[in-house]
Amino acid sequence: MSAETRGPSTPVDVHDPAATGPHPPRYPGAPAGVPTLDTWQEAPGNRWAFGDLGELVPTATISRTPPSARAGAAAAAATVRLDAFAGPLPELEQRLEATFTDALLVLRGEEVVAEYYKPGFAPDQRHLLMSVSKSICGLTVGALVDAGRIDPARAVTDYVPELAGSVYDGPTVQHVLDMQIAIDYDEDYVNPAAEVQTHDRAAGWRRRREGDPVDTYAFLTTLRGSGEVGEFQYCSANTDVLAWVIERVTGTRYHDVVAELVWSKLDADRDAAITVDSAGFGFANGGISCTARDLARVGRLVLDGGVAPGGRVVSDAWARAILAGGDRDAMTDPGFTSAFPGGSYTRQWWCMGNERGNVSGIGIHGQNLWLDPKTDSVIVKLSTWPDPDTAHWHELQSGLLLDVCRALDAIA
Repeated sequence: MSAETRGPSTPVDVHDPAATGPHPPRYPGAPAGVPTLDTWQEAPGNRWAFGDLGELVPTATISRTPPSARAGAAAAAATVRLDAFAGPLPELEQRLEATFTDALLVLRGEEVVAEYYKPGFAPDQRHLLMSVSKSICGLTVGALVDAGRIDPARAVTDYVPELAGSVYDGPTVQHVLDMQIAIDYDEDYVNPAAEVQTHDRAAGWRRRREGDPVDTYAFLTTLRGSGEVGEFQYCSANTDVLAWVIERVTGTRYHDVVAELVWSKLDADRDAAITVDSAGFGFANGGISCTARDLARVGRLVLDGGVAPGGRVVSDAWARAILAGGDRDAMTDPGFTSAFPGGSYTRQWWCMGNERGNVSGIGIHGQNLWLDPKTDSVIVKLSTWPDPDTAHWHELQSGLLLDVCRALDAIA
């Protein structure tokens, strides 16, 4: 299968960080050359890598064009500005430190209520979003659905016939959006034999092994399983399938579509970046990096009914559907339902189903784009947990975010 049949033929502007020869340490105290392509997701090197991923993995730009003025106070902003929570949540800073927080932003309406950055991490610095990237893909799909270019009820293979014979031969785009397909895909991030690590290698996130698929397009065609639909199974490959559909209906690279339909409308301070594989295909499921402030703008557009400063991104109906949540009966993830019994998943967003109506984009190692409709607030928390995905860290993180929401109730 040639690159021409897999994705659009337009060129991609790729920054390749690969270098040869001796070099200084990547960050203070690190041995030269550490972390490597195989170890950058592990502690302690991830505390550097999540903010400087472009030095390790090729990236493409998600442009904020048309240009907009950067926030003039960004460079001078205080590292810690949590005074508003001094009364209702006096231990907030300690809890942020205990959960390896790199950035926190609390945005209520258009007002920045609180902001925190760990020492050495700047307000205008981009941070890896991991699977919060999925929620951005979901909005991009929504924009194309609203434009009549994608029909969620149609089969995936109607758009990408190359997936015939794979587990995606039969399910609809909506099944992919809601992650309701039974797939032979192990999402265990620390298991070298898991499909998620093969996926990483195809995407350039780890060193390739002999016999690995040449790129992400090829990897997606290898996935098998019963293909039964209607029950939730979290699978990162689904988001990359959505990105392939996006490329197919637009004839344009995924990162350029995100730029046109989402990022250029945010009045963003900075371009975002996304990692790309050897074919130039953006790692839609986890590869976007952006600032905390710009990520808050993504959350803001959902709370604002799909409208951003530069215009409508998705319809009011699409935004309301995210906030309303998905099929609760389909949600079978015990880790999620134990914390949020009424929870669901829809359009690449986690829906807590609680009395506050909280909805979040969630990524491993502690990334959250948390929406609190009750207070009209967006909470961004970017972190570098030492472990990717454990019940312990999720309990601490969810508890902290819920306490911030309750504290907002008490703040005039």
